[in-house]
Amino acid sequence: MQTKDINSYYLDQNENSLKVYRDLKGIIDTAYDEGKMEGLIEGKMDGLIEGKLEGKLEGKLEGKLEVAKQLKSLGIDTNTIMQSTGLSAKEINKL
Repeated sequence: MQTKDINSYYLDQNENSLKVYRDLKGIIDTAYDEGKMEGLIEGKMDGLIEGKLEGKLEGKLEGKLEVAKQLKSLGIDTNTIMQSTGLSAKEINKL
């Protein structure tokens, strides 16, 4: 084999190796970016679900407090209000 042929052979091998490297790097970078996006979307969905749940719980508590306040203004005893609303005596006495 002549020197020119050997150099051409190694040059081709190097170019093929670079092509494989670039292809693999592209695949890995794409997978990484897609994973980041998937994680971001999942995190936002978890946050939305948690926020809605907190809002519902706060709304339920507000409703219970409003009912307890009305019952208290009607002169209903604390024990009956506690049984009706599930609130504690401390919560009812604050009203």
